[in-house]
Amino acid sequence: MIGRFALVLHSHLPWLRGHGQWPVGEEWLHQAIAHSYVPVLETLERLAEAGHRDLLTLGVTPVLAAQLDDPDVVAGTGAWVADWMWRSQEVTDRQAAAREAEAAAHVAQRLAGHRAGFSPALRRLADAGVIELLGGPAAHPFQPLLDERVAAFSLRTGLDDHRQRFGHPSGGIWAPECGYRPGLERTYAQAGVSHFLMDGPTMLHVGRSTDQAWRVGDTDVVAFGRDLDVTYRVWSPRKGYPGHAEYRDFHVVDALGFRTRRVTSSTVHGMDKAPYDPHAAAAAVERDAHDFVDVVRRRLLELPGPDPLVVAAYDTELFGHWWHEGPAWLERVLTLLPEAGVQVTTLDRARQPAGRIDPEAGSWGSGKDFRVWAGPQVADMVDDNHDLQRRWLKLADSPHPAQGDLATQALLALQSDWAFMVSKDSAAQYARERHAGHHAAFARIAAAIETGRPTAASDERPFRHLDPRLL
Repeated sequence: MIGRFALVLHSHLPWLRGHGQWPVGEEWLHQAIAHSYVPVLETLERLAEAGHRDLLTLGVTPVLAAQLDDPDVVAGTGAWVADWMWRSQEVTDRQAAAREAEAAAHVAQRLAGHRAGFSPALRRLADAGVIELLGGPAAHPFQPLLDERVAAFSLRTGLDDHRQRFGHPSGGIWAPECGYRPGLERTYAQAGVSHFLMDGPTMLHVGRSTDQAWRVGDTDVVAFGRDLDVTYRVWSPRKGYPGHAEYRDFHVVDALGFRTRRVTSSTVHGMDKAPYDPHAAAAAVERDAHDFVDVVRRRLLELPGPDPLVVAAYDTELFGHWWHEGPAWLERVLTLLPEAGVQVTTLDRARQPAGRIDPEAGSWGSGKDFRVWAGPQVADMVDDNHDLQRRWLKLADSPHPAQGDLATQALLALQSDWAFMVSKDSAAQYARERHAGHHAAFARIAAAIETGRPTAASDERPFRHLDPRLL
């Protein structure tokens, strides 16, 4: 073996249950389940049956796990898949219609085995040593902007939820947006976190390479860094594999809502693109899987030291949803790497620090700083969040029975997704409405606590084991 490779997948969607349908809302969740989570889970199960272990590190945010285990969400996805199957009957291209119908039927069959949610299947893989599961703060907030007490509460709530859901504590976490500020490592240490991921430039900026794990500050908490040279072989919007000509084009949708065209070329647009050819796409998967393995090998051979490490990290939703062929590519890469002399491992297995790091603030967002979540375009949202936290902390000692609902709305209001969507102009109006809605719900409950009035209990409780006294 010439070195180690750790693949990290970050699974996350904000709280969508009961908040809209199309084009954003629960529809987003159903698509991710059908097109990403089910096929990625199947890929891992096949590799496990073939005897593979320590395949990858899988982060599942508590707010997503709550939705994946919600019976109404699973049933809603089943209805969405049934509609998918019905629409396939209207496709005029016989081969395309057959592909869509077969895919929908397969997902429907798999969903029938997940009526109790997805956590049991993930837990089996983790217990068997196939994957490492990462936890994280409850609702995926941008932690560097949080009050320390709020950050600690959010993290503790998320870790408690992970323990209840998967049967064991999570040593590692996915730091939302790879966001870091000096001092967060102490919050992690106090919560029992052993390791987390930060972006490569955050490490490189202080003279530490990403080919080793590093102990952060005066703590025993270990940080890993994304190797961007390797990660961007897939992730780059201009040169990444998903943009290759043979793959199914995500952005071109026909009148029935199906993606029947391939990428073809950046100079060809819309339905003028060539029809999708699954055989050509399969050949491209094989070609690009071998290329990625060569990239990892070359990177490891360039690195100094006897046991170098390459960490590549991606959103899970890239595989299957954004990149239709992604799960097949993933399966080939994880099979080919050991044959090429690369040890596939998890972050926990690679958690031997090479020394100390004292990072400065950073994230994996644009500019590798905080601008996406704290820039001028979202300044009003940042002010709202600061005001919410101050008010929340003032009410923390009240014995009012609505404290659980207050904490829930606070956590949902502080999700990093709302500012991200506004900054990136991706369903920005929806994000602002969600931000405002949770802030309004928080304010209503806070007013009742401040005046001692009763308030109706909310049925919006993603974190069933939330204990507001921990604040």
